[in-house]
Amino acid sequence: MYSSLSAKIYQTGDSSVFQLESANVNPPKAHQVLIKQSAIGVNYIDTYFRSGLYPVELPAILGDEAVGTVEQVGEGVTEFSVGQRVAYSAAKGAYTQYRVININELVPVPDGIEDSAIATSLLRGMTVEYLFCRLYELKASDTILIHAAAGGVGQIACQWARTIGATVIGTVSSAEKARIAEKCGCDFVINYSEQDFVQAVDEITKG
Repeated sequence: MYSSLSAKIYQTGDSSVFQLESANVNPPKAHQVLIKQSAIGVNYIDTYFRSGLYPVELPAILGDEAVGTVEQVGEGVTEFSVGQRVAYSAAKGAYTQYRVININELVPVPDGIEDSAIATSLLRGMTVEYLFCRLYELKASDTILIHAAAGGVGQIACQWARTIGATVIGTVSSAEKARIAEKCGCDFVINYSEQDFVQAVDEITKG
């Protein structure tokens, strides 16, 4: 049996409410695997649950996404094998070393991508995929306005849209963030702390 160190909360509040605790992890059941996590994603929404802004059942282990290696497989598992790198998103309980998780919540991780990059981009990448491929199929002939272009979602969105061939307009709040947005593929960057972004977009798109 594995022992796992977790960051747990018994009440909501600031970061001081976290408590580090060790607990045994049960073996995986049918259609589950046990993974040893190597990196987790820390998302802004985690602070909403920790602070109590969003309701959370206590005690709780926060966090929605992580990447790691399969340590054990449960009965009937053929999709994943011991030693395989995997990742997940939208599965609460990521702030821990080991965890048992259902295989339908996992995706395999390709070689050549660092664990930290996957853990911090999977949820953001899923957000962009939904926006560009499901909510609206972005095309090369489109012009798209991306707010917070230097943020986590924004950086992925800018690069994705540029790869498709769309004209990308990004908004940022500083010169430093403008450089990041440009590096990520924005054709036009608007610093809204210095100019009216509505007027700027009208000028770029000619109304």
